[in-house]
Amino acid sequence: MKKWISVVAVIVVAFSIFQPTAGFAEKRTINQIDKELKQLQEQAKSAEWKQRQAEKKKQEAQHYVNKNVNYLKDIMAQIETVGNELAQISADIDQTEEDLRNTAVKLDQTEQRIEERSKLLDSRVRLMYTDGAVSYLDVLLSSTSFADFLNRADSLESIAQQDQTLLDEHKRDKALVLEQKKALEQQYEKAKTLYAKAEANRQLLAEKEQEKQVLIAKYSDQVEENDGISEEQDRLLVQLASKRSALAKEKNKIKAEQIYTYQQKLKKQREAAKKAAASRNSSTSKASSTSYVSGNGTFSLPVGNARISSNYGYRIHPITGKKKLHSGIDFAVPQGTSVHAAEGGVVIVAEWWSGYGNCVIIDHGDNTWTLYGHLRNGGFKVSKGDTVKRGDVIAESGSTGQSTGPHLHFEVRLNGDPVDPAPYL
Repeated sequence: MKKWISVVAVIVVAFSIFQPTAGFAEKRTINQIDKELKQLQEQAKSAEWKQRQAEKKKQEAQHYVNKNVNYLKDIMAQIETVGNELAQISADIDQTEEDLRNTAVKLDQTEQRIEERSKLLDSRVRLMYTDGAVSYLDVLLSSTSFADFLNRADSLESIAQQDQTLLDEHKRDKALVLEQKKALEQQYEKAKTLYAKAEANRQLLAEKEQEKQVLIAKYSDQVEENDGISEEQDRLLVQLASKRSALAKEKNKIKAEQIYTYQQKLKKQREAAKKAAASRNSSTSKASSTSYVSGNGTFSLPVGNARISSNYGYRIHPITGKKKLHSGIDFAVPQGTSVHAAEGGVVIVAEWWSGYGNCVIIDHGDNTWTLYGHLRNGGFKVSKGDTVKRGDVIAESGSTGQSTGPHLHFEVRLNGDPVDPAPYL
């Protein structure tokens, strides 16, 4: 009886000495860490919200890009039509300028003939004026014979015909000059019209080209800007997850040290407390699935021997259509397939995570993570902060986030950056 009283007394003293101190230290330190974790969680929520907004705006901009593709094609067709018209106008201008030159040459030639003929007619008029006393009748009557009379008559008729021919040609050339001048004026006006039309088409062409460039740049800038915001928030989320992981480790370490110290002190005072602590530790440990066979690599296969539908590396994204790094391996599995932890560690993310949709990230220590994306809604089997073992079922596969069909997206990350998972499996 005295022995039991002594044991109880020792236990009471031990609790009065050690428990308040340990409790105070735990409360002060862990509360600070919990406060930091809460702040990081708020920052993560804010980053996720910004990321979702950026993704939404990016999709809206992409929608307008797709919507305006036909309008852009119409502008391109207009540019081509105006360009063809401009080419035809240039050809018409060349032909009109050639016609102007030819008409000008012909006009010069006609005016030259008129000038030469005018001189000839002037000389004949002067001759007729100076010899005006000699009439045609005088020329005929002064004939010496009948034959001479006939010759003189023929000569006079020939001269008269030549004079008439000169006069007719003179009239025709003067009329031709008027026609050629009129044609020259018309061709000149046509040339001016063509030049004006060409200038208008050049202006229209420049406007359409500017409209095209503005249309392309406007939405491309919006897509690129929001893509940059989304990637920036991605990096921030990775940093926040890393900090949360470090704080969670620190918290667990402090807890472990405090529990260990407290248990060591109690061990010296009562064997029963030691057994109770051992029993508690045993009951809180998680059992992993022993029936799951997943290979003998550094990491186990998360879904067994499933077909790989897309490897790590650059590819054309099935949704955005852009060439981008595929940062993991896609396993083609049906909706609801059990997803296993590739290695033991601490769950640092078990929530919706950007384009990955429902996502689990496990920290395996040494700055090594594994990521499991596109999990089905309601498919989480673990929560943030849980400790898992290799092969434990952590979720069920799905098609949430930026996914075109049921599959598991699996990543390995070193220091937060994705690497090719193949060598680890």
